[in-house]
Amino acid sequence: MIELIRTNDPVLLSWLTAHLDAAGVGNVVLDAHTSNMEGSIGAIPRRVMVLADDEAVARDVLAGCPAFADETEDDAVQPALRPGLAGA
Repeated sequence: MIELIRTNDPVLLSWLTAHLDAAGVGNVVLDAHTSNMEGSIGAIPRRVMVLADDEAVARDVLAGCPAFADETEDDAVQPALRPGLAGA
């Protein structure tokens, strides 16, 4: 599995998982319980994971998110870097 994004935005998580499901892309949200237990102060973002075989479709779905570009500017969403792209 690969990490698609990290975020504390519950609306984005809901939108993304619903659209990934609609596209037939299996996904799982990790760290949701830990994030809730720490009091939702934003210290532990939730991670959306997808199978490596579904990465291209998942990134296409993510690119279609209307809020994604706005949130990236605020660092609320941290797109996962693919191996080999760090520093590119």
